[in-house]
Amino acid sequence: MVLHGFRKQVHITCPACRSARLKPAVLADADADADVAEIGERPRFLLDVGPGAGAHGGHVVHSGTARELLDHPTSLTGACLSGRRRIPLPAARRPRTEGRAITGVEQIDKVVQVDGRCEHCYGDGTRKVEMNFLPDIYVPCEVCHGAQYNRETLDVHFKCRSIADVLGMTIEDSLDFFAEHAIISRHLRTLHDVGLGHVKLGQSATTLSGGEAQCVKLAAELQKRTKGRTLYVLDEPTNGPHVDDVRQLLAVLHRLVDQGNTVVVIEHDLDVIKTADRIVDIGPEGGHRGGTVIAEGTPEQVAAQPRSYTGQFLRPLLERS
Repeated sequence: MVLHGFRKQVHITCPACRSARLKPAVLADADADADVAEIGERPRFLLDVGPGAGAHGGHVVHSGTARELLDHPTSLTGACLSGRRRIPLPAARRPRTEGRAITGVEQIDKVVQVDGRCEHCYGDGTRKVEMNFLPDIYVPCEVCHGAQYNRETLDVHFKCRSIADVLGMTIEDSLDFFAEHAIISRHLRTLHDVGLGHVKLGQSATTLSGGEAQCVKLAAELQKRTKGRTLYVLDEPTNGPHVDDVRQLLAVLHRLVDQGNTVVVIEHDLDVIKTADRIVDIGPEGGHRGGTVIAEGTPEQVAAQPRSYTGQFLRPLLERS
């Protein structure tokens, strides 16, 4: 079950499932919504898949009730829900500064042509098989067996690894592999710092979640020399990553603001909202029932607004923190 947006929708839908005599089973994996899992005290069964995301996950960490998950010693989801591991409030809110004009366009500096791909699958590593009356399926290329490159390219090795072996590494593993190469390590460290350590170097962009894709773009921007006058706009960067990866991302975003940049985040995640210096709450509902500024100010000021649904759910979170 995925609800895009308001915690209010979550609190409406979960009771509706119970009233319809459905037996709710919440799947809490590396992409789980913490608020749904908190209501998961009531579901009959909860499955936590991890312990991390991507190559670091895929194992059943916990199988049972949500109450049992809270005390699980190795579950990141349980640690976040129980409060043992949480995103702290900032020590102080930054004051609002005066606005400045924004100008400029992006340009392509150069085009690099890379040869050596498998010509049978055109470097995809897979082939599409068209099915009659069924969705198309993708199978590994029978020539390169998913390696994406031709034999001549794969015969070239670096530290006993081919390019296919290197692209199969996670970003976290590749940090050790390229530890002696400062320029490569700097780029990899940035990707790791924004919470993408579990992503493979050669992973297809189409398999990334929306939040992960934005983190890749953010990492690319962080590599540029900044004068502290850059505006960053992110649309739900936490859509996909686990709450523990969100902690890493928030540390990077706050570091950008400390350097004099402006960061605007469109977000429904209360753990992100509570750390903001300033909130503009638009509502009161979603879609055609929204579009009106309901509240504006610091998280504490928005939490005090009775008309704000965001403020209603933000208030107890601020009190606990």
